[in-house]
Amino acid sequence: MSRPEGTAPAEDLSHLRVVPARHPGRAALAVVVALVVALVLYSFATNPRWEWGVVAQWFFAESIIRGLLETLKLTVMAGAVGFGLGLLLALMRLSKSPLISGVSWTFSWIFRSTPLLVQLLLWYNLGYLYERVTLRVPFTDATFFDARTSDLMTPMLAAVLGLGLHQAAYAAEMIRGGILSVDQGQLEAASALGIPARDRSLRIVLPQAMRAILPPAFNEVIGLVKGTSIVYVLAHAELFFTIQLVYGRTQQVLPMLLVATLWYVVITSALSVGQFYIERHYSKGAVRTLPPTPLQSLRARLRRRPTPTGAPA
Repeated sequence: MSRPEGTAPAEDLSHLRVVPARHPGRAALAVVVALVVALVLYSFATNPRWEWGVVAQWFFAESIIRGLLETLKLTVMAGAVGFGLGLLLALMRLSKSPLISGVSWTFSWIFRSTPLLVQLLLWYNLGYLYERVTLRVPFTDATFFDARTSDLMTPMLAAVLGLGLHQAAYAAEMIRGGILSVDQGQLEAASALGIPARDRSLRIVLPQAMRAILPPAFNEVIGLVKGTSIVYVLAHAELFFTIQLVYGRTQQVLPMLLVATLWYVVITSALSVGQFYIERHYSKGAVRTLPPTPLQSLRARLRRRPTPTGAPA
């Protein structure tokens, strides 16, 4: 193809080499951060007062594992109560009935305004307010159940009620916010198409609401795992109470606290991994390409080849 008259010949740029952009500030910050991390790790490894041998000795001890299982049991039971009741409260809050909506709002207001420690102690001392728990037919002597409240309100039950009801107040607001985040026009369109109310809720609203509900919900679950440590005030043998018993006997306070810290890190890390995959599942339809899993990202980096000199980066 001939070049038009009066135009300069195109300059040959094939001899130029493409180099990546330089970021000296970023490189300097990376060096500083790496130095700080190295100093911290060096301190952990060389300071004998951390007593890593004691940590290793107690990390898989039978008593610690029993306390860990109690912590997991508390988390599961309180989480089931919290999110199950939270879903009901969220639906009540969205009701057009002023009474139903008001009861839900009042519940959330009371339990979000009261410290968790106070709630646990109130439940544990419920026997002082109500000496007996009785179920009977009103205005008759027919009794189905009768027992002393102090016999029923064990530390385990008080912990589940305190943690679960406290969690329900926050879960209700999270679920309600997730439902409200779904465009109401979609529900109107589904209603116009004659889709049943159940299918509208389960197939249209819920999958989209989960994208907004999941991140704060997992934060709450992680907070619930760590919040079980406050149950030590009820003398229930969960992880932190067990740790206290051990260091009260051995006087090895710091290494035992490290044992508890490491186990909490293990639990929350496992929950974070689960959060990634569940959020990835519910992101279908919201993004064109699902985010790669950590294993997929690692494989992509291993397969990546360096760019040849002179080729576009």
